[in-house]
Amino acid sequence: MTVEKGTISVKQVNEALLELRQQGGDELSLLTQAGIAPELLSKPYARVSSVAYSRLWLLIAKAMDDEFFGMNARRMKVGSFAFMCRTALHEPTLEGALKAALRFLSLVFDDLQPVLSRKGGLAEISLREPVEPHCRAFAYFTLWMIVHGLACWLVGRRIPILALDLRCTAPDYLEDYRVMFTDNLRFSRRQSRLLFKAEWLDLPVRRSQQELQGFLAGAPANILVKYRDPQSLAARIKAYLRSIKPERWPDFEALAGHFFMAASTLRRKLAQEGQSYQSLKDQVRRDLAIARLANGDGNFSDLAFELGFADTSAFYKAFKKWTGSTPGQYRVVMHSDSS
Repeated sequence: MTVEKGTISVKQVNEALLELRQQGGDELSLLTQAGIAPELLSKPYARVSSVAYSRLWLLIAKAMDDEFFGMNARRMKVGSFAFMCRTALHEPTLEGALKAALRFLSLVFDDLQPVLSRKGGLAEISLREPVEPHCRAFAYFTLWMIVHGLACWLVGRRIPILALDLRCTAPDYLEDYRVMFTDNLRFSRRQSRLLFKAEWLDLPVRRSQQELQGFLAGAPANILVKYRDPQSLAARIKAYLRSIKPERWPDFEALAGHFFMAASTLRRKLAQEGQSYQSLKDQVRRDLAIARLANGDGNFSDLAFELGFADTSAFYKAFKKWTGSTPGQYRVVMHSDSS
């Protein structure tokens, strides 16, 4: 028996159906075929499996001949994603593969022109858009999911996203997006962009043509399951750590007690999710540091102390490991795009 990994908020299901509805499409038939009960769409806290959501994605794409849910003036016709993947696969490194994929997307979309650049130890994918953007948040996040999902598959590793800026205003619902991508989401920015550590660009493309066939056969479900479930144990632990100051973070035994399980059980469950308590603490510290720097915080010694580091040099060393840049360099990049 296979276990379905991950769930998607019904709010995202409604977002995916929006353009189809406006065009008078038969959403009831598509929901039934996808295995999603239509009555769930009116329940704001309901969730569906990532497998069912991916089936709906494919059904909508077929019905509209658009793999981008009808959210751009020019359709992303069925087969576009597969062609983009084949184009990227011929490149030796992730940098070349991403540039090839983004060039293709620039041909597909009139109003979303993605460009990859290096900024010191950081890599940035930015979007060139019209002066007056018309994309909603779901469109940006769908584009980032496609690009990031392909990048992770090409190198066989999950690439941590450091921050996401979007030109649109914040949607009512953000929980899934924070867990899927990063806690560091900024809205109403001058430019939409995604930041990650530049050294990932130097990794070799590790996939073969044979593996590509399996990847395409399983898409988009195999992209969706790579994103962490907001109901996962790791996500709940991170949420708990964010709710208290780092100086008060519990040791492992106390953490296990808080979640009403034995320490050995907690360790095993985290390992099944590919996580450890130390990695989760590092992720929360990284995200807290990035958020503070994005807000213009300039006192690095105070920030190091608040995050639980012994001294400023230890914080600098950890931040450089997390992001490929120093705190000062990162702050400069983040403020190169003032809202």
